[in-house]
Amino acid sequence: MKFVDEAKIHVKAGDGGNGCISFRRERFIPRGGPNGGDGGKGGDVILQADAQFTTLLDLTYPKQFRAQKGSHGKGKDQTGKNGEDFIIRVPAGTLVREDQTGEVLQDLLSDGQRFVAAQGGRGGRGNARFATPTLRAPRRAEKGEKGQEYTLRLELKLLADVGLIGYPNVGKSTLLSRISSARPKIADYPFTTLVPNLGVVNREDHRPFVVADIPGLIEGASKGAGLGLTFLRHIERTRLLIHLLDISEGPSRDAVKDFHALNHELEAYNPSLQKKTRLVALNKIDLPSVRERATAIENQFEKVGHRLYLISCQTGEGVEELTEAVSRTLESISDQDHG
Repeated sequence: MKFVDEAKIHVKAGDGGNGCISFRRERFIPRGGPNGGDGGKGGDVILQADAQFTTLLDLTYPKQFRAQKGSHGKGKDQTGKNGEDFIIRVPAGTLVREDQTGEVLQDLLSDGQRFVAAQGGRGGRGNARFATPTLRAPRRAEKGEKGQEYTLRLELKLLADVGLIGYPNVGKSTLLSRISSARPKIADYPFTTLVPNLGVVNREDHRPFVVADIPGLIEGASKGAGLGLTFLRHIERTRLLIHLLDISEGPSRDAVKDFHALNHELEAYNPSLQKKTRLVALNKIDLPSVRERATAIENQFEKVGHRLYLISCQTGEGVEELTEAVSRTLESISDQDHG
């Protein structure tokens, strides 16, 4: 299935039905009086979060969504039928914005959460409503109100506990496949991951957590370079970041420099990302050229306040220790949130 995380849609709620002008006409009842019923309410357009949906693909076409109009009132005091609501299902984690102003209208986070995106018009009153002791035969009824109409911009931000970040081809997809049941496409070239992949990590003594493999970032990503801003939004909801590093290309590759360069991109995109807890891991420790430099790099990271986890996504070395650290850190964050 194609992954789509942005969509622009036009929603139109149903118009209310018109009120009816009618009079009771029965044999032997010469002064029957008004009996025009009210019009029915127009249907609402409702956005509903659905955990089974993972993409906004279904909303790219058609882009117009209309709820049903309310029926007109009838004689014999019959109220018109209300229009049916139109429910649009979207993935949990969808942000709803007004297209012109960019104002956030709703953040649909939990499964089943609803938001009335456009409210149906009220039905007009029939002439029976306007009868008074001095006006016994009103020939007046109201037209139904128009339903609300908006153009909305939907943005999907994945709901994951952990975000895997790093330059292209550092082994994020391989790590995800090793610690979870996810099976992302893995190959030896940049930008293998063109869409975020999600995996659930289950551990015996800890709560399960969701990991998102964010497509490779490069310097200038916050300005649109590489895959640009396309996937940076998916990091915003994570509680913890794992920064994966790779120096296997040669001695010219500086792990600390790479770490700071990508942190700069995150800060340029959204300064609040700098406040996120992060763990740092050096991949491909199974290669002699990497192992030789590992101790020196560990010391460098210790000076900037980060413990460096040495792992091999290929052989599994150190991965269990990293996963244990992720579980403990997430539980610590949860305790702080509830404290």
